[in-house]
This record gives sequence, structure tokens and C-alpha cells, in this order.
Amino acid sequence: MRATLWRQETKIRFPVRSAGQLHNERSRLFLGVEHNGVIGYGEVAPQPEELNGDAAISDVIDEVRVFVVPQLQQILEREGDLPSWTRIARFAGSRPASNPAVALLEMALLDRELRAALSSIDSLWPVNFDTPLQATLSLIEDTVINLDPAVSRVRAKLSGHQLSSEALRLLEQIPVPVLLDYNCSARNDAEVIEQVRQIRDVADVAAVEQPYDVGNVVDTARLAEKLDVPISIDEGVRSLRDVGQILRYQAAGIICVKPARVGGVANARTIILRAQEEGLRPYVGGFFESPYARRVHRRLANNCVGEPSDLSPVDVVNAGYSREVDSVADGFGVSPSAEMLERGAVLVDVEVAI
Repeated sequence: MRATLWRQETKIRFPVRSAGQLHNERSRLFLGVEHNGVIGYGEVAPQPEELNGDAAISDVIDEVRVFVVPQLQQILEREGDLPSWTRIARFAGSRPASNPAVALLEMALLDRELRAALSSIDSLWPVNFDTPLQATLSLIEDTVINLDPAVSRVRAKLSGHQLSSEALRLLEQIPVPVLLDYNCSARNDAEVIEQVRQIRDVADVAAVEQPYDVGNVVDTARLAEKLDVPISIDEGVRSLRDVGQILRYQAAGIICVKPARVGGVANARTIILRAQEEGLRPYVGGFFESPYARRVHRRLANNCVGEPSDLSPVDVVNAGYSREVDSVADGFGVSPSAEMLERGAVLVDVEVAI
């Protein structure tokens, strides 16, 4: 068995300013797990720094080095084979970096299992939905609208401050419903209610997302009672327990489920199906991943999500390689391109013989 971790740097062509940071660059981590001549890949794109409960990329790298790969080695030495991808979610600990690190390994092992069986993701997740696309832009600073005509909803980043006339003019140009994403920055109910009132004069407001801090379902539920548009919770969804709290307090009607944040695609699918059973509207979110992880997330969404989701490719400035993915016959249908990985930094390269 050989496990290799690469770090790839990208520049986002159309940067997005949120309340807590500017998304203009993003590091992506790729993990390759090779065994018996078959390799599978995983990918996550962690935050540059810890923010709103999400781990910094340095912590995710340490988690992979110190916990995830050694656990994989121990199982291989004890059992003589790699564990099934379905067991990997149980590797997660309580550290913020644990879920994205485990998600990275889970995706790699799922890809490898499918390839070893000469099977594709269609056999596991049949297509049940033509999941609509959601795009992201910012109302905090000047933004160029570059919407794919296929987009059905826009997530607009804003903060708890007065909306500029430029932001309102921008909203007038958006032909689809807008989800107002505060990223935990709202200061009080009155401020949010007033901003929603202003925006509804020029745009169709689909929901207000994550106005208050992670875990603050009490204030969020109070705001939900005052608004006549749904509340969506994003950073506050990390487990089934979080969904239970949202339901208990009736704090939201929509939730964003990000596979890396919840510990992988198995947990994401479980959360999505449970949320739907309870009347919530889940959608699949992302962290500016490459077309590889976006393909995986799209297949997950096509299986179980009808709500607009973050599935479009992230437009990045060319970094010296001709393509980000290669087509393959099995697995997810694509793999990270060899050319792209060769230009990444190798952070871990472990080989174990049994």
C-alpha cells in the first residue's frame, strides 16, 4: 500500500469576498491510496485559516499525517487489506480537522474500490435528480456578474452592515432567486430584517443563510419567526446531532451539507436523507474544490438532492497544466490529472509492505 498526499495551489479567477475572508486563492489537498496495483483519489479544499468552526489547512494536513494515514497502516497490517470506504467515517475524532481529513481518505478508498471492481459510481448512487446549480458572488465589494445561464439560484455573500447602492444595483441584474449568506456576521434581528426588506425591492430572496454563530439555534429560531423567507444553516451543520437541534428549535427550513465538513460522502448522504424525512430542504455545498471532487459531489446530489447546489466547476487561473482532470473508465469517471499532481507539493509519501 502506498499513500501520497499532494497540496495544489490555485488562484480563483473571480474572487468572492465573504464576511470573514476573501476567497481569491485556495489550496486543495489530494490523497492517492494505491494497493494491489489499483489507485483511488480523494480531495478536500480546506480554509486557509480556521474560521467559523472550520479547520485551517495546516491542521488538516497534520491530521492526515498523525492520525489518518497511521490508522490506515494499522488496519492494513492487522487485517491484511484496506478497510472498506464505508468504515472510514468512524475514524473521525472530535478535532475540527478530523472530518475533512477523514473525508479525504473516504473518497480515495471509495474511488479505489469502484476501480478495483471495474464499476462506476452509477452502481452505488443511481441518478434520481437533475440537481440545479447554485452560483456564489459577493455583495460586500464590487463584483463582476459571470453567471452560467444554467444557474437556478445565487448565494450572495453579505455582512451585517449597510448595503451599498452598488450592491442593490447588482442584485437587480440577477434573474434567479438569491440566498443571502451572512457567514455568521449578522449583529441583530432588526438589521437582517431591514436588509431583507431592501433586497426584496430589487430581487427574489430565496432564504437567509447562517446569520448567527455556529450552534446559535436559539437566536436563529427567533429570527426565523420574524421573517417570511426561510432560514438556511450552513456552518452549523456538521452532524446528525446538529440537524436534530435545528429541528428541535425549528431554526431553519434549508440546510447546506458539505461532505468535507461532515466527515465524507457517507455522512453527507445520511444527513441529507434524514433532513428530507423531517421536511428540511438540504443542498450540497462545497469549498472551491477542483472538478474532481465537484464530480463526486454532483453524483451524490444527483442521487438524493433536488435543491440547487454548489456543483459548478470553480474557474481558476491556469497554473501551468492543461487540464485538472483525466477521464477514466471506472470509479467516478474522472481522476485528478497526472499533470496537475506533478505540479503539486508532495507532503506525505508512505509505503507499507504486507
